[in-house]
Amino acid sequence: MKNKFALFFAFIMSAMFFLVPESSHAEETSTTAKAQASLDKALAYLQSQQQPDGGWQKNQEPPAMTALVLRSLLQSGKYDATSPEIKKGFDKLLSYQTDNGGIFKDLLGTYNTAIAITALTAAHSPQYKEATDKAVNYLKSLQWTDAIQGLPNGGKIDESNPNIGGWGYSAKKGRADGSNLQMALEALHESGLKQDDPAFQNAQKFLTRMQNLSETNDQPWTGNDGGFIYTPGNKGESMAGEYTDSTGRRLLRSYGSMTYAGLKSMIYAGLKKEDPRVKAAWEWIAKNYTVDLNPGMQLNDLKNAESGLYYYYQTMARALHVYGEPILTDAQGHKHDWRVDLINKVAGLQKEDGHWQGQERFMEGNPVLTTCYSMMAIEEAMADLAEHRGGK
Repeated sequence: MKNKFALFFAFIMSAMFFLVPESSHAEETSTTAKAQASLDKALAYLQSQQQPDGGWQKNQEPPAMTALVLRSLLQSGKYDATSPEIKKGFDKLLSYQTDNGGIFKDLLGTYNTAIAITALTAAHSPQYKEATDKAVNYLKSLQWTDAIQGLPNGGKIDESNPNIGGWGYSAKKGRADGSNLQMALEALHESGLKQDDPAFQNAQKFLTRMQNLSETNDQPWTGNDGGFIYTPGNKGESMAGEYTDSTGRRLLRSYGSMTYAGLKSMIYAGLKKEDPRVKAAWEWIAKNYTVDLNPGMQLNDLKNAESGLYYYYQTMARALHVYGEPILTDAQGHKHDWRVDLINKVAGLQKEDGHWQGQERFMEGNPVLTTCYSMMAIEEAMADLAEHRGGK
């Protein structure tokens, strides 16, 4: 009897395997084809934008522009470290590396160096190891820790300082924010830095103070929706604005791109899915799931609904890939395959010549920048499809 039941159960399960995922495979195959066609057009566009000196930045643009293109090209699988375009691009990028390891020009040491590290690691080439190691050490030196060189009293900083564990634009004397943080943590993760490194452990403090979760966050503006704001420093700031509750207390509005950045960064920093902070962020994401706008931004100003939209797409894709759940259930109980949704949306916004272009705010009027963001979003979604083939 047991053997008969086992055989019957095996038959039912095998039938379910062949019947249920069939449409899933068809949808995934169609989506993958659409994604690849979009990437091929984008690759041709970016290749046409390479400057005679090997870089992709123009005029006063930062070297991170070249790094973003290099990373996008390498992640496509159509280029490697030996490709002439790539070699020439890295020669230009590394011409900006300083003696202390930073890769930037004049300003934005954190952003530029972090993005450069992700490009260098995407090359998977030993020839760039020394440059990468120097850049990693420089990036780690910019983190707000309990002491800063050059300040009075040995530079000791009180643990209550909301900047602790974060990264600012360059020197640690400026306030830290979630965008610099997520770039830095992704770079350190991609470099292979171990999760028990103090840089990741310290980052947990800053991440906790970015989140609207009064259970764990001690900042005065904190709400309880589980989403993230831009910075807890200088009394806190959100790109989605602020509001007051029924008691008149000032609160900061959570929004999409920073909440996805927070989720991804918490995982990089070693927090598990069972952690209340991670669970709260995931609940906010499920409740506010959309690929049509950067959620939260529209509540402050309808014109802001598309502000940072392509940054949102790239951050969203990376975060959901890292989180590892192909299917997301929204507040109404509807299930979404985020990979399919995102690829269809982003590919549908592509211009005929292969580029994307957004609003001027946050530099998204720059077609090279938005094309990189869009490519990386699609590449993350395709990588997740490959890892969870048929995973409905």
